[in-house]
Amino acid sequence: MADQPGAAQGEGATPALPDLLPLFAWLSPSFPVGAYAYSHALEWAVEAGDVKDEASLAAQVSDLMRFGFGRSDGILLAHAWRATMAEDGAALSEVNALAVCLAPSAELRLETCQQGRSFLDAVRAAWPSPPLETAAGALSGEVAYPVAVGLAAGAHRIPLGPTLEGFLLALVQALVSSGIRLAPVGQTAGTRVVAGLAPAVRALAADIPALTLDDLGTATFRADLGSFRHETQYTRLFRS
Repeated sequence: MADQPGAAQGEGATPALPDLLPLFAWLSPSFPVGAYAYSHALEWAVEAGDVKDEASLAAQVSDLMRFGFGRSDGILLAHAWRATMAEDGAALSEVNALAVCLAPSAELRLETCQQGRSFLDAVRAAWPSPPLETAAGALSGEVAYPVAVGLAAGAHRIPLGPTLEGFLLALVQALVSSGIRLAPVGQTAGTRVVAGLAPAVRALAADIPALTLDDLGTATFRADLGSFRHETQYTRLFRS
């Protein structure tokens, strides 16, 4: 059959999709950021009896995402992405400084900064590019994890929408993985929790691009206090 007129020029063809494979690799549990070592105070929540089954794990993770660090980290990621796309090193540095300062405890600061620096170092080593090096040069010392992800995605021109969805879902998966190791929750139940929270993740990712730095804030006070109490917890599997 003869080719349709204009087909060779792409007329009527599906637009080219962005290359999301780097994003899949960066947010994989196997990516070397050390996420397995942190529970974001979930270990204390299990010790205190707040998380003891599938329903309570789902509630805890949902609150952390919608009212806690998940929402704030998404906002910070979006602003880091925009600063990188605009090649605005000063704005990127300011967003990173704010992200580091917002950590409510020493353990949670370690959690975001250790993962952020490890993430950025790994991406620079395996996915080098001039825009990435330029953006990374604006940051010295501590790097918050959401800022590192936003920087890398912006430097590699990965769209903000998929980056936010992937990042937020990866946070959910990391928390659920911690819960499986800590509480009497099996892998099937954990998978149900992830699936059940997926619509909320998508909705949050859709809301974040319209938010400004003035919209930053959390209301997960018990979890924040739990991160302080975790520092002196008698037995610990995690660093936060």
